[in-house]
Amino acid sequence: MGHSEQAIGCVALSVTTLVAAAHGASRAAGWWHDTKTGELYELTPAIVAQKLMLIVSEVSEAMEGHRKSLMDDKLPHRPMMEVELADAMIRIADLAGRLGFDLGGAVAEKMAFNAVRPDHKLEARQAAGGKAY
Repeated sequence: MGHSEQAIGCVALSVTTLVAAAHGASRAAGWWHDTKTGELYELTPAIVAQKLMLIVSEVSEAMEGHRKSLMDDKLPHRPMMEVELADAMIRIADLAGRLGFDLGGAVAEKMAFNAVRPDHKLEARQAAGGKAY
């Protein structure tokens, strides 16, 4: 196994660990349970949509922190953008855990795929019509 394959394997394990930790903490805190009955929420399209929009809200907060060069209000030694991106990652990992997704495997496969994509090479990006960002 080459260096890049080892690195991608480490990424897969790290993301899988994050998914387990984030979803475990969220579930233990009751975020997937009805506050009145204590019952686990049925995984409806509306619940998934709500969780996806909470991820979007964290990214929006990261943008606001970046736009205004703010420090975080809860972790004041860290930039707000950094903390809000962490919140987005936690929410993504939590949702992936509830959905039973192999997010670690998907990230590893996607990174390996992106490493050989012609349209992700610098020369392709510099060419006319290439991806600027």
